[in-house]
Amino acid sequence: MASKKYFLSGIGGSGMLPLALILKGQGHDVSGSDRGHDQGRTPEKFASLEEKGITLFPQDGSGPRHADFMVVSAAIEETVPDIVSARAGNIPILKRAELLADLFNAFPKRIAVGGTSGKTTVTGMIGFILKQAGLDPVVMCGGVLKNYGTTALVGHGDVFVTESDESDGSIALYNPDVAILTNISIDHKGLDELRALFGDFTSKARVAVINADNAEAGALAKGNALTYGFLDANLSVLEAHFRPDGLNVQITNGTETAMLALELPGAHNLSNALAALAAVSAYGISLKQGCDILKYFKGIKRRMDVVGTQNGITVIDDFAHNPDKIAATLKTLKAFDGRLHVIFQMHGYGPLKLMWRELASTFTDNLGWDDRVYLCDPLYLGGTADKSIGTKQVAEAIGQQAVYLPTREECADAVLKAAKSGDRIIVMGARDDTLSAYADELLRAIRK
Repeated sequence: MASKKYFLSGIGGSGMLPLALILKGQGHDVSGSDRGHDQGRTPEKFASLEEKGITLFPQDGSGPRHADFMVVSAAIEETVPDIVSARAGNIPILKRAELLADLFNAFPKRIAVGGTSGKTTVTGMIGFILKQAGLDPVVMCGGVLKNYGTTALVGHGDVFVTESDESDGSIALYNPDVAILTNISIDHKGLDELRALFGDFTSKARVAVINADNAEAGALAKGNALTYGFLDANLSVLEAHFRPDGLNVQITNGTETAMLALELPGAHNLSNALAALAAVSAYGISLKQGCDILKYFKGIKRRMDVVGTQNGITVIDDFAHNPDKIAATLKTLKAFDGRLHVIFQMHGYGPLKLMWRELASTFTDNLGWDDRVYLCDPLYLGGTADKSIGTKQVAEAIGQQAVYLPTREECADAVLKAAKSGDRIIVMGARDDTLSAYADELLRAIRK
């Protein structure tokens, strides 16, 4: 494919950044802009892009003038200077999902991971297994793979592994050879719309790897399905032992049995591992080989990352942001001793308005009587937003276990005053790279 000049507006985003790395790795000229870069947020991320030869421009409209194509996410607004500049210069504007789908669909072997929760970890696991098995895949991951320190692998094999997003409907653009469906629950869309999207996604694949433990997902299992789950599935668990820092399980696919020692905790991570192992079996990787490789998988950054322990208090950084993800994290933590102090930042007013009641129920159902969740105002980076529903309403719906404080600084002060030895502090939220630095600051404050 001839080299092109691509300009990515919002290049620091979780979907844009790995796409930029893949385009660069395939020999294209890549540049971009990002509001976070202009604001001085997470400078190390943008410095890493520049070190890879990716040129960064201010988000003032100056960048697209040098490009053959401009790439945008579905959420970008028409008033952004980059958009205005590209339209004025008649530069073609591509949607991120459309370009990614075109790259993906051109590969002979295509694995797409869909579902409400677990997509990033499953994608990372599949990519890790395939790379260690020598298949040298291209991997598009929505989080940093700890084993490699990057969100993308740019291999030269014939396999492309990617997350596929249902929030903007772009999942319909992908034509997977192997489609993974981790679960279906309310997040960005209602259940009726999700059933239709995921039903189409799984039906057109050669193999549909489906979570039999999730009723909504299991209902979509047809003749091409390879199911996984804890009991009644093609790939299932015979015996499981859960540890605070991982798990040991015996798994069977009916003809082969293998032991998996995973250094990631929780039943949700066991489910993620089953999905990955089922997916790679479609390309001839045996259950034993997959398990032997997966025990070295270090996980995805910001998925229950233990930042550190000081004065008996442990600080954890976590990406959970919808009811399913929050419930999985809390259930894993509540399986072991230690009071919880959750600092939760919602990733936007739009999703909050859609799911605020479910969020409140999730915290109510999964927190102990002496646990607390501290809710600050949602992430807001500019643009138009309906702010009719805020986290104050969520806190009121939760009741005595919840504290609403407008700023993260106020939440930190409150938690630091309340936390005692044996407690755990969890920083929880998505789409904001500064949350990891915030968790680091909390640990430093405890040291003081």
